[in-house]
Amino acid sequence: MLSDSGQTLAASIGITSGSIVQEIGLDEDCAQEIRDAFEAASANQLVDYEYADVVDCALVWFREDDDDLVDLLVDAISPLAENGVVWLMTPKPGRPGHVSPADIADSAPTAGLQVTKTVSASKDWQGTRLVTPKANRR
Repeated sequence: MLSDSGQTLAASIGITSGSIVQEIGLDEDCAQEIRDAFEAASANQLVDYEYADVVDCALVWFREDDDDLVDLLVDAISPLAENGVVWLMTPKPGRPGHVSPADIADSAPTAGLQVTKTVSASKDWQGTRLVTPKANRR
């Protein structure tokens, strides 16, 4: 069962029923309500990093002390469908592991992505929607 915030998130993430969502960077601190919202919106269980087919969306968890954000985003877009999206989840300001919006804005274009919006995903996490710029799509 989704909370009200989970229902709002499911509506705002813009993925459709039947979509395949690959989750990258899962750890103990990740918000289950966000994971539930992605599963509810896609009507599928999340697939992990080892999934070997095309995905419609990447749900990426990243904290300040994790490895390189650009490398992680490049890995996330590798199996992504042509019109797929990356949802980058980062801790909100004031939370341990917060990533500055400037770091995301700098890393996204280097990985071949652009920021389209940021949402409050849960009490502790914010989500940044990243897409391939239209000029770069096949």
